[in-house]
This record gives sequence, structure tokens and C-alpha cells, in this order.
Amino acid sequence: MTTDLSRRSSHNEALKADGRAPLSRDRVLHVAVELADRSGLEALSMRKLGRELGVEAMALYRHVRHKDDLLDGVVEAIVGEIEPSQPGDDWKQALRTQILGARAVMLRHPWARRVLEERGVGGPATLGYIESVLAILRAGGFSVDLAHHALHILGSRILGFNQDLFEDSTPDPATAPPPGDDPIRSGRMATVYPRITELATQVSHDGVLGACDDDFEFSFGLDLILDGLERQAQAKPISEPAPR
Repeated sequence: MTTDLSRRSSHNEALKADGRAPLSRDRVLHVAVELADRSGLEALSMRKLGRELGVEAMALYRHVRHKDDLLDGVVEAIVGEIEPSQPGDDWKQALRTQILGARAVMLRHPWARRVLEERGVGGPATLGYIESVLAILRAGGFSVDLAHHALHILGSRILGFNQDLFEDSTPDPATAPPPGDDPIRSGRMATVYPRITELATQVSHDGVLGACDDDFEFSFGLDLILDGLERQAQAKPISEPAPR
């Protein structure tokens, strides 16, 4: 035991002398997020992460048990960046501010949505975040039942993203076909899909139903949901006290 502690201490001293912080779970996760930000989620392997940290991949297993534990930790780190709002009388503004703050975090880490969808929301930071959303709703007068419905209708939007019907993306000019080659935008499919053609040719998007202003669409949908929840909350007076 003494030998092992001495070895760790020597290793940490060497890292400090080299200008690097000692290895820890927080540092591993921090560098993992930086690596994914720079090179995408596919680059997030134990070997590449070890190289980023200047250690052998095996050294990482003292801090993350396996790849799934690494991904779960990354989810926790990302959600931990979201600034929670304080519960109060103006639940609508508090929730809107918090959710738009979550969106700003997701825009900083565009790969994180995929990890959240795959890994779920079972970690302490994520559960704490959901708790903060419920605290805002309950302090705003929502019953437990209505707060439950609110979580369902808000869905992934509370974490700053939503699963849209269309995957919007800006076409690559080098590979995108000319507008005239698009059967919908050119009007050649108007008899089969008249309303889709109308939308594709009259709404100012690039490509077929593509490249929407995602920030506008996100905020537009969020405001519709919050307005609807406000009407529900006002229509059903609350008799039960909010937890303190």
C-alpha cells in the first residue's frame, strides 16, 4: 500500500513539474469533452483520450471503469454546465431562461445530444437538473400531476434540444445538387405533393424543407408549450402546497 501511494505521489509530482494537473475523474471528463468538441464523438476513445492526457489508456481505468462510464460521466459534465434558474413566482420566465441556457450549452457541444439520447438521464447531475425544473413548476403553482405532464410535453427540450421531424442541415455547396435537379423545389412533384411543394418553394429555407433557423423554431415551440402550460395551471387551481 505504501509503495503504491508513493508511486502515485511521484507520478503526480512529475505531472505538476511538467505543467499538467494530476489525473482525476474530473480532469479525464474535462479533457474528454474538449476532445469531442474538437474532433467529434467518434474521436472519443480511451486510447485517444489517454494520448490527450499524456498517459497510457490503462491509466484511465482508475478514474472511469469503461467506455460507457466515460460517456455517462461526459453527460454529467455537460449537464453540469447548465445554469439553473431560481424558483419563484414567475415560473414561466425562470423556466424559459433555464431551457434557453441549456440550449446554449448544447450548441457549444453539438455532439452531446447524441450521447444524451443514447445514455439516458440517470446520473446525479441530470436528475438534479430535472429536480430544478420540477422545483420551478411546483413553486409556480403546478400540481404534481400537471408538473408530470409538463415534463412529458417538454421532453428533451428541457435539456436544450428537440427531436425534430426533419433533420435540418445546411447543404454543402460542393456536393448539393442544383435547385433545378430537386424534383420538389422544381415543381415536378407538385401534383403528388402539392402542400410540401408549396412549403419548399415559398418558405425561405435552403434545400427541401431544410436549413431552418433552428434557434427560432426551438424558441417558437418552447413558447407555445409554456403558453399552453400557463393556461392549464390557471384553469386548475392548486390546493396542495408545494414542497419546501
